[in-house]
Amino acid sequence: MSANPTHESAHDAHHAHSDGHGAGHGSFRGYMIGFVLSIILTAIPFWLVMGGVLDSKLLTAVLVMGIGVVQIVVHMVYFLHMNTRSEGGWTMMALIFTLIIVGIALAGSLWVMHHLNANMMPMTHEMMKNMP
Repeated sequence: MSANPTHESAHDAHHAHSDGHGAGHGSFRGYMIGFVLSIILTAIPFWLVMGGVLDSKLLTAVLVMGIGVVQIVVHMVYFLHMNTRSEGGWTMMALIFTLIIVGIALAGSLWVMHHLNANMMPMTHEMMKNMP
């Protein structure tokens, strides 16, 4: 250790003898868990949509979006190593911020798609008969 306890040497920091910020580091096991979870969380929405498993399109859309949010969190935890201990808790703040932004983006996208469908694409039975 160096004589100055507030500064650590590059050698100590490089060889994981650091008492710095406690940043998370991945292990092979952690990466494999994240990889398998990401495959599962990709296959389930694909199966739900392509297989027509649920009769309700609204329920299917809600499940696909929910699984998408879970997949974002899995990627952030297993691949970006976000936890409450890293960087003095700032990575958890980044996770919370990301969840808020993703929520706003998903809600806004659904709102725009709904209103485009409702207001820009009205189609009556008579209109359908006159289609080329």
